[in-house]
Amino acid sequence: MSARSIRRAAQRQASKMARPANPSLASVQPEIPAVESTTGAAAAPALENAAISEARLAANRANAQFSSGPKTAEGKAKSSLNAVKTGLTGRTVLLPSDDAIIYQQHLDRHFSEFSPATDKEKALVQTIADTEWRLLRIAPLEAGIYAIGRLELADQFATHSDPANREALLLGKIFMTYRKDLGNLALQERRLRNQRKADVAELQQLQKDRLEKHQQDLQRATALYKDAQKRGLDFDPAFFGFVFSIAELSGHIQHEQAKSFAAGASSELNNEQFAAYLAQWRSRQAA
Repeated sequence: MSARSIRRAAQRQASKMARPANPSLASVQPEIPAVESTTGAAAAPALENAAISEARLAANRANAQFSSGPKTAEGKAKSSLNAVKTGLTGRTVLLPSDDAIIYQQHLDRHFSEFSPATDKEKALVQTIADTEWRLLRIAPLEAGIYAIGRLELADQFATHSDPANREALLLGKIFMTYRKDLGNLALQERRLRNQRKADVAELQQLQKDRLEKHQQDLQRATALYKDAQKRGLDFDPAFFGFVFSIAELSGHIQHEQAKSFAAGASSELNNEQFAAYLAQWRSRQAA
């Protein structure tokens, strides 16, 4: 075969590979220019490989536009559930059989119980609630394993007349048959409980540190505010980097005075002022 024949065969092969399955892509396919050989038959294999590689690259890029995964929210949700088995691992929390309303109520209870104030605290409460949701699956899954065992193995002990003995034999057989599955459930339960315990401890430490810092900042800001009042100066908490308002500082001072009065210590309040403050405080607590 001559060099010219080889070159033409390579061009035809490249054009065939570059042609998309969808006719609408024909307009975007790069045209492969004809290249005249300068080295005769020896250059034909290199020309053929180069043309095919370029055409294959162009075809791959075009076809990739049609395989970028699910586009709709429903499609993405289904794709995310592909690896879900027992619902005890992975990032998916809600299974198709779960009630989203009950899950939201479960989540609301956790946020109400832990009262997170920062983004990190909220993320930890979310994780704790999700871990607890997975833990709630353990008992139904274990019951399901034993229910399946009863259906599949009950006939093996039908001849035993003693019901108690038959039941004991059946439970033992179910356990031996599904030991691996039951053991995996126990392993997952320990893992989830340890994770929840660690997350709760981290959350409590974060909240403790936050509240301690808040109290320290409040005490410092109050001392500066009192000093400014004595000196007849305006006081702006933000100037010192505090986020408190003057009303908050005044309320804190009044509360401390009321506690001192109630404890019999030195206080600027009299009986009437203390009674009025206590009534306001009780009203706020009841609200």
